[in-house]
Amino acid sequence: MTPNTDTKLSSLWEGCLQNDRKQQEQLYKMLAPKMLAVCMRYAKDKDEAQDILQEGFIKMFKNMKNYRGEGSLEGWIRRIMVHSAISRYRKAKTMVLVDDFAEQNIPVSSSYNANGLEAQELMQMVQQLPKTYRSVFNMYAIEGYSHQEIGSSLGMSELLSRTTLHRARAILKEKLNSLATRERHCLAG
Repeated sequence: MTPNTDTKLSSLWEGCLQNDRKQQEQLYKMLAPKMLAVCMRYAKDKDEAQDILQEGFIKMFKNMKNYRGEGSLEGWIRRIMVHSAISRYRKAKTMVLVDDFAEQNIPVSSSYNANGLEAQELMQMVQQLPKTYRSVFNMYAIEGYSHQEIGSSLGMSELLSRTTLHRARAILKEKLNSLATRERHCLAG
């Protein structure tokens, strides 16, 4: 964030603490796009991501007094979004690590080019991972959680977290290889 954005965020936050609804709305509008991107990494689709976003903002507004001013406010709110996604995961927990991924057979749009895979396509691939794999992958690769933290958050052992990450990466690698093979065949003609 730029210094000007930080100042605006701080000003909005002060208004939120005073229970000013207009300031809360402006804070939401300012941060919702960034936080939705965080939620999209944990959700299977945009609707689920928006649900997580709403739950996260509700938690944030209910717990505003808990922010002690230590560290980045945006980072604190981001962490709430991640925890909201984890809570949703726990509620819907049907934690059976079965390789049902191959049965889903969801097509991936292909605009792959010589410059590499577009971020949107990679996001689609991650969203297609089974929920447990997607959560572990995001928490480790994107959010920087340790396997111990992931295990504690998701109610699994550290070893299971490592195994799940390995499987998620293998699925993504297989999908990338498959995409590259299809592209070579299309180019060969």
